[in-house]
Amino acid sequence: MLKGKKVICIGERDGIPAPAIAECMRTAGAEPVLTLTQCFV
Repeated sequence: MLKGKKVICIGERDGIPAPAIAECMRTAGAEPVLTLTQCFV
């Protein structure tokens, strides 16, 4: 379903970090083009 799509991964420092989301997206066939982990307070 995501094969060939480009995605932006925004994670949270206290939640799920962006590199983990990016890995899931790669497994689903997408290409992460931007990976950011932010601290939302």
